[in-house]
Amino acid sequence: MFLNLLALSIVLLLVFLKYRHGYWKRRGVPHEAPHFPLGDFKEWRATKCFFEILAPIYKKFKDSAPFAGMFMAFRPVALILDPDLVKSILIKDFNHFRERGVFSNVRDDPLTGHLFALEGTKWRELRQKLSAAFSSGKMKHMHPVVVKVAEEFKKVLEEKQASAVGGVIEITDLLSRFTADIIGVCAFGIECNSLRNPQADFVVMGRKANIDRRHGFLLDTFMEAAPKLARTLRMRQTTQEVNDFYMGIVRETIEYRERTGVKRNDLMDTLLELKTKDGNDGGLTVNEIAAQAFVFLIAGFETSSTTMGYVLYELAKWQDIQNRLRAEINVVLERHKNQFTYEAMQDMRYMEQVLSETLRRYPIVGHLVREADIDYKTADPRFTIEKGTMVIIPVYELQHDPHYFPNPEKFDPERFSEAEIKSRPACTYLPFGDGPRNCIGLRFGKMQVCIGLTYLLKHFKFSVCEETEDHLNFQVEKIILQPINGIKLRVERL
Repeated sequence: MFLNLLALSIVLLLVFLKYRHGYWKRRGVPHEAPHFPLGDFKEWRATKCFFEILAPIYKKFKDSAPFAGMFMAFRPVALILDPDLVKSILIKDFNHFRERGVFSNVRDDPLTGHLFALEGTKWRELRQKLSAAFSSGKMKHMHPVVVKVAEEFKKVLEEKQASAVGGVIEITDLLSRFTADIIGVCAFGIECNSLRNPQADFVVMGRKANIDRRHGFLLDTFMEAAPKLARTLRMRQTTQEVNDFYMGIVRETIEYRERTGVKRNDLMDTLLELKTKDGNDGGLTVNEIAAQAFVFLIAGFETSSTTMGYVLYELAKWQDIQNRLRAEINVVLERHKNQFTYEAMQDMRYMEQVLSETLRRYPIVGHLVREADIDYKTADPRFTIEKGTMVIIPVYELQHDPHYFPNPEKFDPERFSEAEIKSRPACTYLPFGDGPRNCIGLRFGKMQVCIGLTYLLKHFKFSVCEETEDHLNFQVEKIILQPINGIKLRVERL
């Protein structure tokens, strides 16, 4: 009897799952036949990056429907194809797509209780509180701190270049240590000095935070496909080692600053201003402070350093663009009496264009995720996004669509002149997202990249060498767009 019941249960489960995979067919939404059991994502993290999973579906259906159907395991996913619908989801009708539908578990996995993952009232209140931490005034205060790290970076690169054979250097590791030192100072209030010490605990644990998971591929996929169920089951995402390390740093920093009264005009100061006094005054708890500092690390560590690597990679291939950008740097600094102030950085317009084109070619996070909280009717009455459906916006595909960006594989900063920007449809360029839930750290990310590039290009020339890859391949196991073999360039002192 037990075996018969077990067999019947398995059969019923398989029938239900098969029925689940018929969701989009029953609704008449264009889609590819899903694979059992992982749906359209069976090759993700095995042989393909996330954007490579989305690309063929985007290209096949983009002219025939406002969105296409996909399955993340057995969870239906709407892949948005129409920029007008993207604009409605991110901006016009944001109130119906506020949630990302990603995993968080504040009770059992406190470092997941950060702004990126929180939902509803908690997200809105925290976003309002933290907005002040990323204002232009705060960036101006933090600018000298970042400049100091950049000056040290220049010295380290000079030493490394002098000892490198033929001046050839793998730059991505150095760049990640540069951004780690910045985030260590600005978010955690510690000087980790990883530029001099590649094995500094802070940078080693930063990499583990981005790579290591508590579970294997199947459980990770389950947590991403069913985050609410995973939270109900009290599952955790952060490894114990990473949790203990960063919670320990934050507690020590809070204790030290409260005991000494030291102020550094950094993110931690802002978080401490919001710290709760009695647990009932609407402020932030120690766990919430730790979670926000942690996501600042996750969001800014390898994202900014990888972006800088892509900038240098393209400038090495396009020497005329590199020379023009270096000329702008020198002219602007001379205009500001050779003082690299916050205002001087703001004057570098071509720098902004180069960075924008780099983020178009290499959007560090190639997609955005939202979740519908109503049955949402699109402009086409045949297509409705049902409540609870995960929505994916294919940033990489939009930014490489020749309809919006002709000859998309060419690196061309002129795409971001004022006239070109105005001529394009809205929401076809989304490296930082858009609308009320865009990247809150946009200003800080751009600032550390621009400061780093200014110091590098003023003092060094970057060019391709035999070890430089013609076309970069990306790591399939990561959400962020990161080259497999790093980036090797020839570096010459000027």
